[in-house]
Amino acid sequence: MKKGIVILLALLPALFSQCSVNQQLSQAKTLGDCRYSVASADSVYLAGIDIREFRKLEDLNLARFPRLATGLLTRNIPLDARLNLDITNPTGKLAGINQLEYKVLLTGQELFNGFLNQRIEVQPGGRTRVPVRLSTNAYQLLTDAKTRDAFTQLVQNLSGASGTQPSKLTIKIKPTLALGNKAINYPGYITIDQEVTNKILSGN
Repeated sequence: MKKGIVILLALLPALFSQCSVNQQLSQAKTLGDCRYSVASADSVYLAGIDIREFRKLEDLNLARFPRLATGLLTRNIPLDARLNLDITNPTGKLAGINQLEYKVLLTGQELFNGFLNQRIEVQPGGRTRVPVRLSTNAYQLLTDAKTRDAFTQLVQNLSGASGTQPSKLTIKIKPTLALGNKAINYPGYITIDQEVTNKILSGN
């Protein structure tokens, strides 16, 4: 009898660990069944300049913005933003994850990437808003002929300019599962195709 209890106690950590992994997998899978949309963007700066300064194409005049001119010379044009991502859970199960990797692409070119180290949880039938901080060097996007027009259009949409066509972003999310002291990536990415319009900037 005692031997059986000892074996059971020895197996308990492994059982709990397996249960935890199964629970994480279930919640991550449900996260993949959720609906995603970019609700708004705020704190958007290009070369340290508030993006709202670029409402018109002619506003990208380098004479007006010496920091942008300097960035072109040094090949360093920082773009910083915060996207507010709405996650809606249409299922009857809890969706959640503790960590995730993300990528944001514009016309197939990677614009941002990063790692979000916080618990994200969406109750069944509920919605959660997740602020995601983004930072990149936009020099290549602004100077490459393949991406320049799309990036300029994105800047105008983020600035709230009128008469612009929506920009198309692709957001890829990869949840990370915790197995003891190890982190295991969820197989594949959750892919979100999102149109960014001139109404997305908070306060417009």
